[in-house]
Amino acid sequence: MNVSTEPVILKLGGSVITDKAADQGVVREDALLRIAKEVSEYRGKMIIVHGAGSFGHTYAKKYGLGRVFDPEGAIVTHESVKKLASRVVDALNDYGVRAIAVHPMCCTVCRNGRIESMYLDNIRLMLENGLVPVLHGDVVMDLELKACVLSGDQIVPYLAKELKITRLGLGSAEDGVLDNNGKTVPEITPKTFEYFKRYIKGSGSTDVTGGMLGKVQELLELSKTSCITSYIFNARKEDNIYRFLNGESMGTTISPDKRV
Repeated sequence: MNVSTEPVILKLGGSVITDKAADQGVVREDALLRIAKEVSEYRGKMIIVHGAGSFGHTYAKKYGLGRVFDPEGAIVTHESVKKLASRVVDALNDYGVRAIAVHPMCCTVCRNGRIESMYLDNIRLMLENGLVPVLHGDVVMDLELKACVLSGDQIVPYLAKELKITRLGLGSAEDGVLDNNGKTVPEITPKTFEYFKRYIKGSGSTDVTGGMLGKVQELLELSKTSCITSYIFNARKEDNIYRFLNGESMGTTISPDKRV
């Protein structure tokens, strides 16, 4: 087993741990328990971020969060994603992971939908003391919009940049980014993105956070500003999370442009 002394970020897509087509929150219990077991077999430091899936997107869309401020909508959406976070943390702790939920609503402020500031001292201390912070997509307060939906896909690169993380992976429901023939694109860089962009799907009917296209764009921006390589891989396949955590490259690699 390859155990790094540096923290790893693992993003669990909402479509991996929930039934995203459900009208209200439904957890994919078998998938969540399998993931918890694979995570428990890793001995290094890590941060987990998970999507909201059917627990958050339905309410966020219903109340128009990000377009209008609706106090009831903010409360209902936050309470829903808190329930999912609690279930994720419980599953991890049942396997001895020592996970603690960190709700972005309580530590993050955005401006026009982008992170303005996030309190990170608690996360640093958790990592230093053997705990696994678990963050998630959430509704947060916004200096311009009053409230907005903050995607886990935006949280991941922010944490990577601020905490100087060198390895991160997005576990999705696909084998990575797929081309027009349904085959996995092995690597995307800022220079090759325009070519592959035509094949990448945006958000679905209830996904308010940008879908696969949004994930790729966030990671490409990270690669340009911090020269960090990241991976998008299929977290529904058994052992893929374990393999990623232990240093294997898989799925689609999002890389900085090669220097000449």
